[in-house]
Amino acid sequence: MRSLQSQNLRTVDVARRTGCSVQHVRDLERDGVLPPATRTAAGYRIYAEVHLLSALAYRELAAGAGPVDAKRIVRSAHTCPATAVALLDAAHARLHAERTELALAQSAAAAISTEPIDDVRASDSMGVAELAAAIGVRPSTLRHWDSEGLVVPDRDGPTGTRRYSPTHVRDARIVHQLRRAGYRIAPLRAVMTQVRHIPGSGDVAAALAARDEAITARSRALLAATPALAALLALRPISPRGRTPPPESRIPR
Repeated sequence: MRSLQSQNLRTVDVARRTGCSVQHVRDLERDGVLPPATRTAAGYRIYAEVHLLSALAYRELAAGAGPVDAKRIVRSAHTCPATAVALLDAAHARLHAERTELALAQSAAAAISTEPIDDVRASDSMGVAELAAAIGVRPSTLRHWDSEGLVVPDRDGPTGTRRYSPTHVRDARIVHQLRRAGYRIAPLRAVMTQVRHIPGSGDVAAALAARDEAITARSRALLAATPALAALLALRPISPRGRTPPPESRIPR
């Protein structure tokens, strides 16, 4: 990485080497992701290796952990390397938890979506409280799913009491698993529309497979951030007590 040794980089140089816009580089400096640049007598910014490493690390971390956490990690790398490492560990742990939940959802949704629903009788229907207790959610959650068009039950007589048939129960179980796997309302609504119209079509499996691909992409992004982040942390070694070195050994903030 020969280019990383440059000590007199312009804003446009950092932008080109990191795939960011010039304005984005300035925004990252403003937000503390990049340390303050030195200035020429004419006021032009001069960047160095630490700025390029910071921008490279942020770019990949943002894709893997999200912009907010990426900023926290890189800022911590400048001031407290031990905190930066802990935050990175937490990001990996969250992805692992998502992947674990996804695997459970894939198994459950596959089984639930293919359950035969035969010999349906009116007595088989359930009320809000019954279904909520059966699948482990709050009644208010079922009402929210109803208002969002995810699981729309029948209404009983003039009182309008919600009644969930076996088909609705199956849909509620699928929605519950997909929500646990991290799906938001809008894409989940599209999936459930297809499930209702074409039972067993595989749309749930396809949606979960897409989620799996997204998690894998984020994992790869965290891995891609490692070289730049490791080099950045090497500029600020961790002391025995987990603190950064004395101020005179740091690049000014």
